[in-house]
Amino acid sequence: MTTAPAHSTAPQRAVTVVWLVLTAVTVLSWWLAPAHTDGPATPNVPVTLAVVALAALKSRLIIRYFMEVRHAPRWLQLSTDAWLFVLCAAIIVVYLH
Repeated sequence: MTTAPAHSTAPQRAVTVVWLVLTAVTVLSWWLAPAHTDGPATPNVPVTLAVVALAALKSRLIIRYFMEVRHAPRWLQLSTDAWLFVLCAAIIVVYLH
């Protein structure tokens, strides 16, 4: 008699939920784009900060769940988070300066 190996579906569910969140964030970012208004697009600091924050969230989720960094050593998790923070901070500084 053979039994099927016990596979946990929790990691698969987590990836599915993350994919749904990424899809929702993408739609939200698209909705925030100024192309949906009549007239010329004007710079808007709050919208830009929101889009950069959403991009940071999406990037972190992709790094953690689809590049498997959530199972990596702690130093790699921290270094990817630091890299992402520095990158987003640099984008904001360049935009505001």
